[in-house]
Amino acid sequence: MKPRVKIAAARTPDGGEMGLYQHDRDFFITVNGLDLMNSRHHESELELARLGCVHLAGRKGACILIGGLGMGYTLRQALDMLSPDAQVVVGELLAAVAGWNRDFLGVLNGQPLGDKRVDLRIGDVVKLISSSKGGFDAILLDIDNGPGAITDAGNRRLYGRDGIQACRRALREQGCLAVWSAGPSKQFEQLLLSCGFHVRRYQVPAYKGSKSQSRFVWVASENKLNLPPGGGEPRRPRKNPPKGNRG
Repeated sequence: MKPRVKIAAARTPDGGEMGLYQHDRDFFITVNGLDLMNSRHHESELELARLGCVHLAGRKGACILIGGLGMGYTLRQALDMLSPDAQVVVGELLAAVAGWNRDFLGVLNGQPLGDKRVDLRIGDVVKLISSSKGGFDAILLDIDNGPGAITDAGNRRLYGRDGIQACRRALREQGCLAVWSAGPSKQFEQLLLSCGFHVRRYQVPAYKGSKSQSRFVWVASENKLNLPPGGGEPRRPRKNPPKGNRG
């Protein structure tokens, strides 16, 4: 049996270690020794693009933002769905991850960073979103583990109220926000609702054919008609009726 071989490493902003490993034809990215993603389990990353960009089918000149490059699967799927004149901005915190995609991982997806429609931005995606008012027809977020961030404590800003409100301001009219997560979160669903979005939740397989391992994608829009079909609609909390006076 071939061993898992470490081929690259980088430091996260909070001092942890992110590693890139290869085992035969499969690649793995780890954070402090824990598997964060691997090239076998990428179906949910494809679904993030499918769900987040379905409203852009046939639209010319669309501009989207992908927050988190990962192994490039979401980027590849989005490029395959969008028109030749579309623009795809990719916000990636770590330059090393972009380098890994060019040097090692591009073979998985046909070198998507080489597509002329891609504009790669290295740095804090929260700052990128905050400075892009009305800039995007879709924002696809796959940062860390989703709302339950484990890689960098700073990522939690993106999934808090200020981060989600910044996403809403960065969307164009009829735009959609799609968020990937490793697990469910009713708290995050309620946050999306409280920020003025209509929301649908989709439980998607971690890899093709999987029934036991699931991931989650939320799609949110100010216009309910832009949401993809299916999924589940989180309920808004009931407001307690005012108590009547007892005589």
